[in-house]
Amino acid sequence: MKAICFLGLGLLIGGCAATSTEPKARVDTSMEAELPPYSGLKASLAVSKFEWKAEKEDIGAGDGLRDMLTTLLVQSKRFKVLEREELGSIKEEIGLSESGYVDESFTVEKGKIRGADILVIAAITGWEPGAEKRGGGVGGFGPGWLGALGGAFKKSYLAMDIRIISSATSEVLAATRIEGEAKEVDLGILAGGIFGSLPLGGVLSKYSKTPMEKAIRVCLKEAVKYISENTPKEYFKY
Repeated sequence: MKAICFLGLGLLIGGCAATSTEPKARVDTSMEAELPPYSGLKASLAVSKFEWKAEKEDIGAGDGLRDMLTTLLVQSKRFKVLEREELGSIKEEIGLSESGYVDESFTVEKGKIRGADILVIAAITGWEPGAEKRGGGVGGFGPGWLGALGGAFKKSYLAMDIRIISSATSEVLAATRIEGEAKEVDLGILAGGIFGSLPLGGVLSKYSKTPMEKAIRVCLKEAVKYISENTPKEYFKY
C-alpha cells in the first residue's frame, strides 16, 4: 500500500512539474486585424525619432514608442521598414567580418544597407497619465457601486504630431496630430481584455493594464493607419 501511495504521489508531483515548466510564447499581431488585407507593393521607410515636446517631464518614453510604432508598421505589411537606431551594431558586425575573425562563408559587406525613401518623424506633444480619477463609496449604483469593488475612473491622454518626409527632397508629404484618450474603470484582472496581448516594456511598463496603456496603443495604431493611407502611391514600388 505504501509503495502504491508513493508511486501515486510521485506521478502527481511529476505531472505538476511538467505542467509548471511548460514553455509558453505569445505573438501580438493585432495590427493585422486593424487594416484591410494587403499583398501589394511596399514603400521603404524608417522611423527616425520621437521628440519629446510635452509639458510633462521627459520620462524617456520616446525609444519605447518608436519601437512600438516600428513593430506596428511591419505588421501592417505595407512597408519595408529599415532600422536606423542600431546602425552602430551593424557597423560593428561589418568590422568584425572585415577583420577575418568571421567564417569566410558568411560575410557582411559595406554598401549593402538600403536607403529609406521616406522618414517618419514624431513629436510627443501631450502626455497625461491618470489625469483624472474618481470613485469610491459603498453600495448603490454608478461610481459608488464601482467603488465597492475597489474600482476608480481614470483618464489618460497622449498626443503626437506625425510627419511623413521625403528623404530625397526633405519635403513634408503629409502631417497630422493624433490623440489617444482612454477612460476606463480600474478593476484589476477584469480589465485585462481591453489591452494588447503583449505587455508594455521598458519605462512604459509601469503603465501596463492602465488607461494610459490603452491611450498609447490607440494613438500608435491610428498613426499606422494615417501613415498607410497618406503615403503617396508612387512610393509603393518594392
